[in-house]
Amino acid sequence: ASRGEVWVDETMLPRERFLEVIANAPLVSIDLIVRSRQGDVLMGWRRNEPARDHWFVPGGRICKGETVEDAFGRLCLEELGFAMTLEATRLVGVFTHLYDNNFAGVEGVSTHYVVIAYEVLVEPDLSTLPTSQHRNYKWVSPSGDLSGVHPNSIAYL
Repeated sequence: ASRGEVWVDETMLPRERFLEVIANAPLVSIDLIVRSRQGDVLMGWRRNEPARDHWFVPGGRICKGETVEDAFGRLCLEELGFAMTLEATRLVGVFTHLYDNNFAGVEGVSTHYVVIAYEVLVEPDLSTLPTSQHRNYKWVSPSGDLSGVHPNSIAYL
């Protein structure tokens, strides 16, 4: 995407228009709670707002016209680098994520997500995970050091 456009559904939406959407409506997204056999949760160090510079689970928006099943498959490819289907998951629940900021850094525009969280039991090689949304990855233990973990992701532990 260019600096003036944001990827939305199958097309590019002008940045200002997408910001209007964020200012006036919630976004719907999927969070991927990737859990190891030991119960740890995969988290990446976020590159982008909201939640930039925090440990956060992989995931992303559901695009207009996209089914939940298709969005799940796309997000697994984009965020984890491999395909999965909803049949291989457990629905954890629906969550509300509220942020005081937005992807563009525009003052006074908050972001509201309605998040569908799915748990998957896989243990990917951290060195092979995509880096477009996260700089780094680690396994986070529910009883371990939670410094830097975003409160919205702590809820999944």
